[in-house]
Amino acid sequence: MGGRPRGRLRVYLGAAPGVGKTYAMLSEARRARERGKDVVVGFVETHGRARTARLLDGLEILPRQTMTYKGATFTELDPAAVIERAPTLALIDELAHTNVPGSRNAKRWQDVEEILDAGIDVVSTVNIQHLESLNDVVERITGVTQRETVPDEVVRRADQIELVDMSPEALRRRLAHGNVYLPERVDAALANYFRVGNLTALRELALLWVADKVDEQLGRYRTDHSIAGTWEARERVVVALTGGPEGDTLVRRAARVAARGKGADLLAVHVTSADGLIAGGDPAHLARQRALVEDLGGTYHQVVGDDVPRALLEFARGVNATQLVLGASRRKRLLTRGVGVTTTALSGSIDVHMVPHEATGAGRYRPRSRAVLTRGRRLSGWALVLLGMPLLTAGLRAMDLSLPSEILLFLLLVVGVALTGGMWSALTGAVLGFGLLNWFFTPPLHTWTIAGPENVLALAIFVLVAAMVSTVVDLAARRSRDAARSRADAEVLSTLAGHVLRGEGALPSLLARMRETFGLSAVTLLERDEEPGEWRVVATSGGLPATSPGTADTDVAIDDRLVLAARGRLLDASDRRVLEAFAAQAAVALRQQRLREAADRAGPLAEADRMRTALLAAVGHDLRTPLAAAKAAVESLRATDVTWSDEDRAELLATADESLIRLNRLVSNLLDMSRLQAGALGVRLEPVAIEDVLPHAVDDLGPVRDRLVSDIPPELPELQADPALLERVLVNLMANAVRYSRDGEPVLVSASWHGEYVEIRVVDRGPGIPADAHERVFLPFQRLGDRHNHAGVGLGLALSRGLTEAMGGTLVPEDTPGGGLTMTISLRRAT
Repeated sequence: MGGRPRGRLRVYLGAAPGVGKTYAMLSEARRARERGKDVVVGFVETHGRARTARLLDGLEILPRQTMTYKGATFTELDPAAVIERAPTLALIDELAHTNVPGSRNAKRWQDVEEILDAGIDVVSTVNIQHLESLNDVVERITGVTQRETVPDEVVRRADQIELVDMSPEALRRRLAHGNVYLPERVDAALANYFRVGNLTALRELALLWVADKVDEQLGRYRTDHSIAGTWEARERVVVALTGGPEGDTLVRRAARVAARGKGADLLAVHVTSADGLIAGGDPAHLARQRALVEDLGGTYHQVVGDDVPRALLEFARGVNATQLVLGASRRKRLLTRGVGVTTTALSGSIDVHMVPHEATGAGRYRPRSRAVLTRGRRLSGWALVLLGMPLLTAGLRAMDLSLPSEILLFLLLVVGVALTGGMWSALTGAVLGFGLLNWFFTPPLHTWTIAGPENVLALAIFVLVAAMVSTVVDLAARRSRDAARSRADAEVLSTLAGHVLRGEGALPSLLARMRETFGLSAVTLLERDEEPGEWRVVATSGGLPATSPGTADTDVAIDDRLVLAARGRLLDASDRRVLEAFAAQAAVALRQQRLREAADRAGPLAEADRMRTALLAAVGHDLRTPLAAAKAAVESLRATDVTWSDEDRAELLATADESLIRLNRLVSNLLDMSRLQAGALGVRLEPVAIEDVLPHAVDDLGPVRDRLVSDIPPELPELQADPALLERVLVNLMANAVRYSRDGEPVLVSASWHGEYVEIRVVDRGPGIPADAHERVFLPFQRLGDRHNHAGVGLGLALSRGLTEAMGGTLVPEDTPGGGLTMTISLRRAT
């Protein structure tokens, strides 16, 4: 079997439970079997859906492996059995499922990988909420944490992905008709996870994820088949940025173009020269434009290329762009074509938009730069010309050298002047040297006449070489200066990027970095007030802050309302460019800070809304059952057409009594929880003996009291508690333990003391709770997952912890040895 090629994986992807993934998988299996394929069912979960179960008829179902965990029995997929059976096609449901501890693999998708490696084709299912990359997004949308996830890459590697789509309204109808969940779970599901808004958002996530997968496949196909032309399967708009101020206009225009096509992508690209120096690009403008692109939902890219039109088009074709937005040229060209004209001529099937702007025809944008050489070096160059030339002339007159040797020495001096003082002093030295060579060393001497033609050529070459060398030296000095400046700017911007990546996004921290970097006394972010001409300080670092742009040594306008004001020294143009990049980041930091503040303000409102929604769901779900049972019992007793025996009458009365007890307990819990949240719950602590409280709590449980076993040592000391609240806590914990214990298993209530604390334990032998969910069970109306809401934990545990903490104690869950859950109440001993 080792020679068999790897199997093929097909995944049915759904937006939510109940859309029909398993049904579609089984339907495909039946068609495959009719075509003669060897098909087996490795693991299929019908969830009690009759129509789905009927599709299993006639299919070979492999036995599952039985696992025991914490005293409970589970069945899981047996990958070894599937591999040994070696079918052509295996059906394996719920790809994201987490296996019971002790299984061959931790996750079912790992089992599937083994089966695929054995050369067996697999068809599986998964919901969009189980994809790892979307886990947090789904939690924010639905409020439900998905503990079972599968890496996106596992699903993306599938040979086929088929979306099983259904409108939210149709899915809710299926749910209401009982085709998805059991009847008692329908109301809670419709009010919570299966709200129209939730399902619409999940459906959009699924469609977008599949669209990205299809786009990825299209890109791979075009690459494999060397297809360079654009296939307009999806609108992609690329905007070219030069680093000039007109980029803001171009980005907004490109965003409007992209908005005309629903779902179109916006990409911004900046081309840098191959030597790494940004030609004509201002980092501050680029930083601001990058933030603008990302705000508009686009992405920013930077590519390297000396030929700008070709680099732009290579990028556009590489991302399968359909439209390219360029700014009209700043320069008025006479003899050469601009970037826009060249790009349009070479664009092929890509539409090119030439957008005019304020600076069109105004000349090429170049950030201001300081002089190449310092003032001291320029003065030194002129000194070499004015002093060195006469001294060299005097020295050569004292020696008897040939004219070529004298020309070379003058040329050497000119090169030295170029290296020291730059081009203009070197050119002046070349002209002066030509005159001195002509007057003092070229026959006939002391005249401007040159007798030999070869001497004329030698002197002309001298001037030409001197000019060329001085120009090259000056250009090299400029490039060296630019490289050094770019390196320094890159280091500063790298520090800024590290500042952001490390999470130091607070405005004061960012402004402090600016102040340290540029050696300033104070850096202040100012915002224009509503009153004309008035400014207010948003954040500041250092000494006395500037209160308006006019009181600062250097100010940088970020937008219409924000200005960065610096005090301490006047910054030159190159420093100002980097300061503008800092300023753009400061604006982003301010926006993030205000968004966090808004989110903090909205958090309590959202939590209150979530609580109200959960309350309505809990009331609608948890009140319905005891009310229905009590009503049915009372109506039966009132019926005149039926004669009840004493035994039947007693049973009906007991049913009504138990239901009313449950109803009373739930209403009391709701009232107490509201008092806790309002801080209005009165607590009266006094010495309490557990023997006095426990019998009353047991009596409140009604008929299930017979399943309780107590083990309270007679020497147990009294504890400090409110008797009524402690009784409520015990009732809730014991009722919860009885509810989840296996039939026939007793619930143990024990107590002990350690030092200053008395501990009361309520021990059950149920399925237990995973360790990572121990804290979540104390959230009001918490439900562990979306498939077993009927077995979730509701309000009782949240109220029990709140009441315990109100009495100065703690309530902690622990795993019961051998399986189950132990709730431990710890309260201080009475003094």
